[in-house]
Amino acid sequence: MPRPEMLYYDDEDGEGSPDSVGFIEEDHPLQLHGNRELAAQAVKLLQVPSRPGDVSFASSTTDMDVPIYIRGPSSRNLGNRSLNGRLLFAIIASAFGSAFQHGYNTGVVNAPQTLIETWIGNVLSDRNDGKAADKSQVTLIWAVAVAIFCFGGMIGGLCTGVVADKFGRKGGLLVSNALVVVSAALQGVSKMYSSYELIIIGRFIIGINSGLNAGLTPMYLAEISPMNLRGSVGTVYQLVVTISILISQILGLDYILGTAERWPILLALIIIPGIFMFITLPFCPESPKYTLINKKKDIEAERGLQWLRGTIEVHDEMDEMRAENEAMKVIPRVTLREMLSNPMLKTPLGISVMIMLCQQLSGINAVMFFSTKIFNMAGMTDDGAKYATLGMGTLNVIMTLISLFLVELTGRKTLLMIGFSSMFVITVMLTISLMFVVGNTIVSYLAIVLVMAFVIAFAVGPGSIPWFLVAELFNSSARPLATSIAVGVNWTANFVVGLGFLPLQGLLGSNVFLIFVVLLALFVLYVYKKVPETKNKTLEEIQMLFRQESYK
Repeated sequence: MPRPEMLYYDDEDGEGSPDSVGFIEEDHPLQLHGNRELAAQAVKLLQVPSRPGDVSFASSTTDMDVPIYIRGPSSRNLGNRSLNGRLLFAIIASAFGSAFQHGYNTGVVNAPQTLIETWIGNVLSDRNDGKAADKSQVTLIWAVAVAIFCFGGMIGGLCTGVVADKFGRKGGLLVSNALVVVSAALQGVSKMYSSYELIIIGRFIIGINSGLNAGLTPMYLAEISPMNLRGSVGTVYQLVVTISILISQILGLDYILGTAERWPILLALIIIPGIFMFITLPFCPESPKYTLINKKKDIEAERGLQWLRGTIEVHDEMDEMRAENEAMKVIPRVTLREMLSNPMLKTPLGISVMIMLCQQLSGINAVMFFSTKIFNMAGMTDDGAKYATLGMGTLNVIMTLISLFLVELTGRKTLLMIGFSSMFVITVMLTISLMFVVGNTIVSYLAIVLVMAFVIAFAVGPGSIPWFLVAELFNSSARPLATSIAVGVNWTANFVVGLGFLPLQGLLGSNVFLIFVVLLALFVLYVYKKVPETKNKTLEEIQMLFRQESYK
């Protein structure tokens, strides 16, 4: 059967041939309506690398069949930029002020736990005319104060899409940062006013801030980064998280701020990165993609991109964004219903959600919990165990820093496979060693080595990649909603693990790691089968991978 007559479009001279960027069949609705410019823009967006002359798959973006040919080789040079001072400034301004809250408030409550529980008991006693507080009541109040942070994170994560669309990526971070001031004030004066409720409210508010930051920051970093640096820049978020956890552990030592008089200062120190963000981030431009596609300000978007690249030569990147902007005009706004039903969106959403679950259900929290117990089994004193925990945190920072470089050399999927596979093997060995660790010094030291190795495997890929992978899998119209769902799932899983791990550990003991052995085996299989490699691909090319999958 002969092929219908087709019109070809070339991104350089407008003259068509089968070697041009693409074509649209003559009887296609875009052609029938006579809008050649719109057809050309659609072709420019809906393109995918293939063998020269091969027809690509159809696009479901507009529910129309738009077959296309191979993209021109010049497009592979898009975004191949080096890191410059202004881009580095924007990365630090956005990531330090936001990711710091996520990590610091996760780890800050560990060191002063006994001190704050004693204070809560005294507050309850004073409120009951000197009657001693019930220990279970104190434990419950403390558990609520710790867990409420993750609950706030769930709410903040689910609000990411709304905030990102209404205020922008940079604007949303600044709005969210206002919550830091409120939280720092509440927690800082809690002891002065003898109110543990202020700590609970303050941690809930900073949880909302951290949930918003976990979605907005990777989104902003992905949209301001050149294609060849997108993975490395995306890893910065997790790097700052690990650094801030380590800082919270150091500051919580009993000879620094981990004392009965100074712990309110420890909780209120979150104001410092908040002030840093208020001072630095306003000097950075809004995401150029958001400015062009959402705000429809072409000149402002180009100026922002020129500022970030440190050059006026940004025509190729601007053309890509303009093509996407034109295509967005014929695509209806992405709704939750479409996100869950359209194969083009449902597939990457499933991957995003699963990768977030893989991160939280990998057993990293269980290993961290057991680490102090394992250190004690090896004959370490309580102080020695504290410093060993600090060493583990330092190792986490170092390996996350190394992964920042590895992610662009080896790729996202490769690091995820290496990380989860290594964690699976290590967890099997750790489960076996914990069966014989009591009274066996050699095995206890082996367990310490395995704990350190587990942290290394987690930091290599599973710790950082899920945060920015979501932003890579979706175009500008779907990214905010997808990020809301994925980040909300991450915080929900974190909350559930926090509530459920201790009862499971009490029931199963060290055998609790058998659960993670099974889960990690499933995660390795899922990553191998379903997760695409996004290294050195434009956001539009990644989208094309899912168009191809949806038509198989």
